[in-house]
Amino acid sequence: MKTKLLMLVILTLVLLPLMGVAAALTIDTVQTQTATSTGQFDRVGIAISAALAIGLPGLGAGLAISAAGSAAISALAEKPETFFRSFLIVALAEALAIYGLIMGILLWLKL
Repeated sequence: MKTKLLMLVILTLVLLPLMGVAAALTIDTVQTQTATSTGQFDRVGIAISAALAIGLPGLGAGLAISAAGSAAISALAEKPETFFRSFLIVALAEALAIYGLIMGILLWLKL
């Protein structure tokens, strides 16, 4: 449990700010679609929120899949008729990461 917490802290403190900085450096490639121009700090905020919108649901989905997947495999070993329910729960956990990716893309395009 302590290693998971340590990895969460390392991921939050190291990788997510680096993703935000990389996104802030490349955000000039995105064309502004609104009539008003956004300031530099607005662009950095959007870039960091896009990185968080992709990173945090991905981390949450990974934790959910690890817990639900191991429980699904053990339930499937005992009762093979529980395959559909187990598969459905794991697929719903994977959908969390997809929703985060969609929100990150929408933020990146400034919609």
